Amino acid sequence: MPKRVVTFGEIMLRLSPPEYQRFVQADTFEVVYGGGEANVAVSLANFGLDAAYVTKLPDNPIGDAAVNELRRYGVDTRFIARGGDRIGIYYCEKGASVRPSKVVYDRAHSSIAEAKPGDIDWRGAFEGAEWFHFTGITPALGDNVAELTEEACKIAKEMGLTISCDLNYRKKLWSTEKAGKVMSKLMKYVDIVVANEEDAEKVFGIKAADTDVTTGELDLAGYKYVAKELMERFNLEIVTITLRESLSASDNNWSAMLYDGNEYLFSKKYELHIVDRVGGGDSFGAGLIYSLITGKDNRDALEFAVAASALKHTIIGDANHVSVDEVETLKGGDASGRVQR
Repeated sequence: MPKRVVTFGEIMLRLSPPEYQRFVQADTFEVVYGGGEANVAVSLANFGLDAAYVTKLPDNPIGDAAVNELRRYGVDTRFIARGGDRIGIYYCEKGASVRPSKVVYDRAHSSIAEAKPGDIDWRGAFEGAEWFHFTGITPALGDNVAELTEEACKIAKEMGLTISCDLNYRKKLWSTEKAGKVMSKLMKYVDIVVANEEDAEKVFGIKAADTDVTTGELDLAGYKYVAKELMERFNLEIVTITLRESLSASDNNWSAMLYDGNEYLFSKKYELHIVDRVGGGDSFGAGLIYSLITGKDNRDALEFAVAASALKHTIIGDANHVSVDEVETLKGGDASGRVQR
C-alpha cells in the first residue's frame, strides 16, 4: 500500500487576471483553488502516495467546489470539517520582467480562520499515516488556529508520525515577534523543516550573513550557519533551505541545501524562466517528503525536491501537476524541453 501523508492548512480561492494583466486592466478573473498544504497534498497524490488534506470549509457550493478540486487529483478529503461562512480568497497579479507579482488577501473570518480545537478528527485522519505536514501560514491565521495546529502536532507525535513544517513567514498575517513566539512553541514537535532565504531571519532572528534577497546575492556559508542554528535550537533531524536568486520576476536561479547534522548538501542549480512561481516552495516540500518517505537518501531526496519545484515554475496555478517520471527525467539532466512523442 502507498505511504500515507496528512497535510493541514487553508485552501483558498485564487482569482487572477488573464495572462500578465494588471488588476486595473482585468474584466475577468481566472479561478484556481490552492494553498500551501493543499498544494503539497496534490503533489504527493500525483506522485502516487495516499495523500490526505485536512481543513475547514463552508458547507456551501463554493466549499464543495474546493473539495472537488482536491478530489479530482486523488487527494483524500474525508476529514475536511464543514462549517463557517466563507472560503478565503486571494487575488494574484502575475509579475513579469522587472515588475513583481502582487497578492491581495481577502481571508478574514474564513471557515478555517474561525476553526478551533475539537473541530477535526485527528485520530481518524492520522490512522495508518506516517507523516504530518503543516506550514507557518496556518497558525498565523489566529490564536485559535495555532491551538488547533498544536492539537494536531500533539496527536501526530503521540501516534508516531514524522512531522515536517515549512516556515513560510507571511508579513501580511502576523508580526515577526508573534511568529517567533508561536512557531517556537510548535517547533518542539517538528522533525524536518523547510525554509527559504528569509524565513529563519523573520521568524527566529537567524540571519545568513552577506546575503541580500532583493539582489539575488546568496552566500552559501551563511546558510550553513542558518541551518546549524535551526537544528541545534530545535533539535531537528533535517533542515532544508530553498535558495532563490531573483534576477527578475521572469527569471530566477533555483537551488537548495540540506543539512542533517553531519554534512551540508547543495543541489544543482536550475535557470528558470517562470510561468507561475506560486507554489514553488510547496512543490519542493512535497518532493522532499515523497523522497524521504519512500527511502531515498538525503542527496537523492534533495535533488528530487529541487527538480520537482523547478518544474512547478513552468505550470500555471498553485499546484504542481507532474509525475515522478517527469521529475526523474529533469533530475537526470534532461532539461531540453524537447517535445515528447
